[in-house]
Amino acid sequence: MKSIGIFDSGIGGITFLREAWQRLPAENFIYFADTGNVPYGTKSPDDVRRLVKEAVAFLSRQNIKVLVIACNTATSAAVYELRQRYDFPILGMEPAIKPALDAAGQKRVLVFSTSLTSQGSKLRMLCSQLDRNQQVDTVPFDELVKSAEAFDFVSPEVKNIICKKLSSVDQNIYGAVVLGCTHFIFYRPLIEEILPLSIPVFDGNRGTLNNLVRILHADQTSAMGRGGQIVFYSSGLPESAEREEMLLRLVRD
Repeated sequence: MKSIGIFDSGIGGITFLREAWQRLPAENFIYFADTGNVPYGTKSPDDVRRLVKEAVAFLSRQNIKVLVIACNTATSAAVYELRQRYDFPILGMEPAIKPALDAAGQKRVLVFSTSLTSQGSKLRMLCSQLDRNQQVDTVPFDELVKSAEAFDFVSPEVKNIICKKLSSVDQNIYGAVVLGCTHFIFYRPLIEEILPLSIPVFDGNRGTLNNLVRILHADQTSAMGRGGQIVFYSSGLPESAEREEMLLRLVRD
């Protein structure tokens, strides 16, 4: 049985895998984390493209039927070229700017992303298409990638990082916040706890998952039992038993 490939620079794509695992219980998944080269957000576009190409070349040999690039930075840097190279569908991740703009009304939208995503042409193109009134502000938040890769999700230190970042912006002018990196979704509960209740938080996982379900022509939410499995790789090597168990806990929680 062919698998769904999911690729990310690190463990951020686990937030997508968790939702896909719940909605598509009969599917097999291969999750590739390029942990040997994380983070991507502070690298050059050329370096990211090279790393993504190497990772996808590996995944293409693993009998996958569709690939999800669960990384905004990798999507921005390489998705167009990858779609020209491979004959299986390739889905990318992009910040959920449209629903955020709809929710914000006349207020501004704050997009947290990695440095490379915030500077990339893909985000600029998306904003030029959707942000007619120039309401979107992008703010790099690379620190959270490092915290997530250390499996630090609730420590006082990470709470302080989030509080400091949120206090550096005028929350009164924003009507919505977008998490433009899958790593950041681990911190959504903390961010929502600190932000005023009037500011909703959006991410791109749900839209990408809906596209995946559409391509597979099967929503298996109501399927009885679970037939699929997950195989984890770290930069082309099988994950250690210890890390695999940690990742599985993140998927199941």
